[in-house]
Amino acid sequence: MVIPSVLPERPPAGTPFETGWPVRLADTDGDQRLRLDAIARYLQDIGFEHLDAVEDGDSHRGWVVRRTVIDVLKPIQFGERVTLRRWCSGLSNRWCNMRVQICGSSGGLVETEAFLIHFGTESGVPARMSDRFMEPMLASTTEHRLRWKAALTDPAPAADTTGVQVRPFPLRITDIDMLDHVNNSVYLSGVEEVLADHDDLKSGAHRAIIEYAKPLRSGDLVELVAQREGSILDIWFAVGDETHAVTKVLPI
Repeated sequence: MVIPSVLPERPPAGTPFETGWPVRLADTDGDQRLRLDAIARYLQDIGFEHLDAVEDGDSHRGWVVRRTVIDVLKPIQFGERVTLRRWCSGLSNRWCNMRVQICGSSGGLVETEAFLIHFGTESGVPARMSDRFMEPMLASTTEHRLRWKAALTDPAPAADTTGVQVRPFPLRITDIDMLDHVNNSVYLSGVEEVLADHDDLKSGAHRAIIEYAKPLRSGDLVELVAQREGSILDIWFAVGDETHAVTKVLPI
């Protein structure tokens, strides 16, 4: 499998980068559950904190997320304080898999892994990480020749296919970041919109996988194309005939 059924464990050697904060009201839904889009923001926040704590972090500020895996093993609730631990679980010299474990003070637990590509902030193309920057990453994993392979490759079904639901996903000015791209966490808010009709998937342990193919930009007319087959929910972020991101949600 491209993605293992259980995400890699913390390495026995080395100390993961750690931070934490309380789960605030804006991070949670009507059932006080930490939302997927808030989890995505948490991953961004710990990533930037981690850069400030490592050698050469100031020269490695450009990153693009290619895939995020979120395993909600026990929902984290409003009022819990979360502890986040981050470490590398695989890398090449231009990209890496970064694991983040999110533990709630009342027992909530979320495990995540993201495939990140390092980009030169001036060149705008994938750039080699420095040896000093990679040193602690190499020490935390034996996977030093990481390659990209998409896990979600099924094309979006036609809108008139039985069981397919299509809904607009209007973009707001607050969704756009400094690169004129829709922020990664915004896609997960779209997933939450669709998941609202599938409470059974949220009620137990579940995995959400999102792969980003093409950036959404200001002015794009986005539609969410959703298809439920058994216990698996697939969602495509489409602009016209082009798919920009794909999500799969399933029980674990």
